Amino acid sequence: MDVFGGAKNCPNETVWGPQVSFRTAERTLIWNVPLEELEHVPEHWFNHPAPEPIYNYVLGIVYMFYMFFSFIGNGLVIWIFSSAKSLRTPSNMFVVNLAICDLLMMIKIPIFIYNSFNLGFAAGHVGCQIFGTIGSFSGIGASATNAAIAYDRYNVIAKPFDGKMSRGKAFLIILLIWAYVTPWSIIPLLEVWSRFVPEGFLTFVFRDYLTNTDSIRYFTATMFVICYCIPMSMIIYYYSQIVNHVINHEKALRKQAKKMNVDSLRSNQAQQSMSAEVRIAKVAITICFLFVAAWTPYAIVALIGAFGNQSLLTPVVTMIPALACKSVACIDPYVYAISHPRYRVELAKRLPWLRIKETSAASETQSTVTESTVTAPPAE
Repeated sequence: MDVFGGAKNCPNETVWGPQVSFRTAERTLIWNVPLEELEHVPEHWFNHPAPEPIYNYVLGIVYMFYMFFSFIGNGLVIWIFSSAKSLRTPSNMFVVNLAICDLLMMIKIPIFIYNSFNLGFAAGHVGCQIFGTIGSFSGIGASATNAAIAYDRYNVIAKPFDGKMSRGKAFLIILLIWAYVTPWSIIPLLEVWSRFVPEGFLTFVFRDYLTNTDSIRYFTATMFVICYCIPMSMIIYYYSQIVNHVINHEKALRKQAKKMNVDSLRSNQAQQSMSAEVRIAKVAITICFLFVAAWTPYAIVALIGAFGNQSLLTPVVTMIPALACKSVACIDPYVYAISHPRYRVELAKRLPWLRIKETSAASETQSTVTESTVTAPPAE
């Protein structure tokens, strides 16, 4: 039944009737949605009471911190990886591309902050379309880039002699990533199979998954496969292969060392705090976990909205996926600072006041393992 008590998406007062119009106007005031913008808001949200203003204010402040830390962290990653000669490798082109996606995700945040402090749909339909388009490019781009990183890391480790990627091939893959992203980001703008709409507190924007039409359901299912299943499958497959390959390699080394009656064939093993297979396993598990943490909430919410019980999707519940995605976009660059020795060396050279303790010698000692594994960042 139409929550407005009359015809759906009717733009004027005379069709709804005076009593229904009064109720609609009251809802519009509570949710702070202009009357002329109601047709752009799924009616599902008006089945729930408007959130308390404090929730919007808190989220607005939280996203200010997100934006600050993301701009600092991802800006440093782009600067260091692009300008440092030792880091300008084909593989690290993917790292820079992911940082660009993370940074792009934060460029739209001022719209969200503006909406939050205005308690709703303040940026209007145009702001909604800008927010949704940028979000699609950054989100799908990040997931595809993580899949490309997993593929590259697998080739480097499993095929060390013939798996090295050239700059031309890396650049081509990045072009293919953006070619892959573009149509799925533009289609909702056309409002043929899908559309960008406010959700949650009506301060955030995502693809419509609540309207009960076949086109919305089919597009939601398609995006679930395109944005989640395909990159997730690639990431899990390639990193599981990396872990398996390294474990088998370590077993072979230990077996050979035993035959030669020595403790280890590694000259620098005493300097490492953990074995290579454990290091790589932890990095791989972290990458997979963060990708799952970032995108699984949205995948679940969208599938419930399109095919399940929509009453489960309250405004608060649907704000959780947005927080998950943005938090991971902030975490990514700081993982480099913790786990990438060469990045730490360059950062210490250029910003000595950070007091980062990392030497070039330590960087070179760990170059084989680190350059093959730790350079791969966690999923967006």
